[in-house]
Amino acid sequence: MTEPQWLAWAREMQAIAQSGLAFTRDPYDRERYLQLQALAARAMAEAAGADPAPIAALFAAQEGYATPKIDVRGAAFNAAGEILMVREVLDAGRWTLPGGWADVNLTPAQNVAKEIAEESGFTVRVSKLAAVWDRTRQGHGPSPFAAYKFFFICEITGGAAAASLETSEVAFFPLPSLPADLSTGRVLARQLRRMFVHWQQPELPTEFD
Repeated sequence: MTEPQWLAWAREMQAIAQSGLAFTRDPYDRERYLQLQALAARAMAEAAGADPAPIAALFAAQEGYATPKIDVRGAAFNAAGEILMVREVLDAGRWTLPGGWADVNLTPAQNVAKEIAEESGFTVRVSKLAAVWDRTRQGHGPSPFAAYKFFFICEITGGAAAASLETSEVAFFPLPSLPADLSTGRVLARQLRRMFVHWQQPELPTEFD
């Protein structure tokens, strides 16, 4: 999926405005950055056919130098070589790898292990960083912010399947029978296939970009 050019421009305007607001001490420059931030929200809303007010509020809440957000995803395999997946409550029950936005004060591996435990009920050992991919370049669909997606290979070490507030079902899938109804904002079919390859060939280098 190719991202529309207007979204990239609006996101870049927002990043410039956010970083400018973080460092400027000039009141006139601050006013200009606020205007640029409001323009980015209006442009994004107009092109998407959405209400600009929520987007403007979302942008205004961002502080500090603008950097990509970090999303962690865990490809956890059982002894049969099946991959663990969960149904997302917030995305019409579509399937994805357990994961989410990284929390502060935790390492990337700790974050993904926490997400897997919370969303599936299983504990894991994180064995490999398989990929670091730019969300937009992977074709996940429109997003107001840039993000990097960290994919980890994990081994199931304990626990039992248990749904959560975020997930309605937990299941394991072999490569030939991956679910078709994926939460594509979170994971893509080709990414799942690459995780099987990394699990089968742990000596492969980490993929990136």
